[in-house]
Amino acid sequence: MTQRLDHFSAAPELFQPMLEQEKLLKESGLEHSLVELVKLRASQINGCAFCIHMHSHDMRAHGESEDRMQLLNAWRESSLYSDRERAALAWTEALTRVESTGAPDADYEGVARHFTPREQVALSLLVAAINAWNRIAIGFRTPHPAAQEANAA
Repeated sequence: MTQRLDHFSAAPELFQPMLEQEKLLKESGLEHSLVELVKLRASQINGCAFCIHMHSHDMRAHGESEDRMQLLNAWRESSLYSDRERAALAWTEALTRVESTGAPDADYEGVARHFTPREQVALSLLVAAINAWNRIAIGFRTPHPAAQEANAA
């Protein structure tokens, strides 16, 4: 895969609002592990190799288990995720696939049971943000570091 454009170099100032939002979301009160599960799951759905690589490495660095990362795409069948995480993952899938799901009431009700109104907003913005990052990385064919290492060899 050949990168189409280095979007950060081409227009760094246009990314400032997204980077500020990332900072605000980190300070939103959502647990780091939950934030990374959401980012990884949306990136899996969207097929964003760059983001999957980045978030799995970040999760590993923060002590996330390999099993929880490996089983994330089958979270509904695994007992490794809390009810709060399950609600967040269902909401992540619903919003990431909003064209086919319509954000069902059942998924929202799960989020409303486990998250405060402020956390619901933060979670929804988090899902929207990672979907935006995925689309930018995929659109410009941003290579993940392993691809860069392979190309260098």
